[in-house]
Amino acid sequence: MKLKHLIATGILTITAAGVGHYAYSHFLHAPLVTTSIASLAPVSEAVYGTGIVEPERWAKVVPLQRRRLVELCRCEGQVVKSGQILGRQDDAEERSALDQMEINRGQLERDLARAEKDRDKNDATRTEYEQRWTKLEEAKSRIVAQKVRLDSMVLRAPLDGMVLRRDGEVGEIAGPTDVLFVVGPPAPMQVVAEINEEEINRLAAGQKAFLRSEAFPGRALRAAVSQITPKGDPTRKTFRVYLRLPQDTPLRIGMSVEVNIIFREKQAAMVVPAEAVAGDAVQMVDDGRVKRVPVKVGIRGNRNIEIIGDVSRGTPVLSPARVDLADGARIRIDNSLTRAVEPAPASEPADQPDAAPATAAVAVANTGRSDPDDAVISAAMTAHIDSVVNDARRNMISNSR
Repeated sequence: MKLKHLIATGILTITAAGVGHYAYSHFLHAPLVTTSIASLAPVSEAVYGTGIVEPERWAKVVPLQRRRLVELCRCEGQVVKSGQILGRQDDAEERSALDQMEINRGQLERDLARAEKDRDKNDATRTEYEQRWTKLEEAKSRIVAQKVRLDSMVLRAPLDGMVLRRDGEVGEIAGPTDVLFVVGPPAPMQVVAEINEEEINRLAAGQKAFLRSEAFPGRALRAAVSQITPKGDPTRKTFRVYLRLPQDTPLRIGMSVEVNIIFREKQAAMVVPAEAVAGDAVQMVDDGRVKRVPVKVGIRGNRNIEIIGDVSRGTPVLSPARVDLADGARIRIDNSLTRAVEPAPASEPADQPDAAPATAAVAVANTGRSDPDDAVISAAMTAHIDSVVNDARRNMISNSR
């Protein structure tokens, strides 16, 4: 009897402990979670790349022969006309050869004049005349070729424009691999960007683009896709994309920029933080319990993701998502970290697209509220430009490894 009493007491103790542990863990000490508020906000997604600022029309001036430079103009920043002389190479050897050719031609002309007097006497004199005439024509052809060779040692502007850059100094030896001048109209300008071949199908002419330059930190720079090269680079696995710059751009020729081309955007979408979405669902908070709600993911921003489903504005969702919590589990909310996803004013950034290995989004556009694109621009261009670009860089580096 005493043994039965002890066993019953033990069972009751274990049961009470289990009930106490369940009550403590599920009611008195439920998991502490953080939440965010689903909200309507602009969101956009972009393709990331890098590019160089160039004039739309420009040309390099390179010498065709490897010779010493004897003259170079001091004309950087000056306007020049097509054919204007910019420099000369040492042509003393070629001029000496031309002088010899001219002397030889004179002798051949005199020999031909003597042979012409006797050419009708017999067949031998006629043959001699024809041979001398042929030699003279060959000499004339060599003189023309030598003059062309001499002319190639004169460096001329290939088109009307400005001397954008000058390299080399008088006395140096330069050849076909040395660019001595870059000439072209300074405007209009464009960005020539390299885009990963995996992302190129998302792009099309006319899409908006936003640029980031270390020379203008925190400033949003606009552009638009003007052309996509038909053939990619199979070695680098990239395609060349041309972006037209506005006339008032502060960028300078030769600057490097990071390019973000918007290919998906919405001015008002139901968004939650990216970490709130787990698989194809979010976890709402309903009367202190977790409620799993299936959703479809739309545009993926860097911070926020568009969700399509039975989630209304102002709904609290777990952020980050807690996949370890079962549907219906009781929770405690850390109200100090609850935050809403709200669109920012046009002068303040809101959201950015995702920064994948070759996909990122961009930042702040200095535009007025009257422009219908402002909300999208401010959504794409955010105060978190650095984090977006750094994410893209890290992903690209990790993929390359």
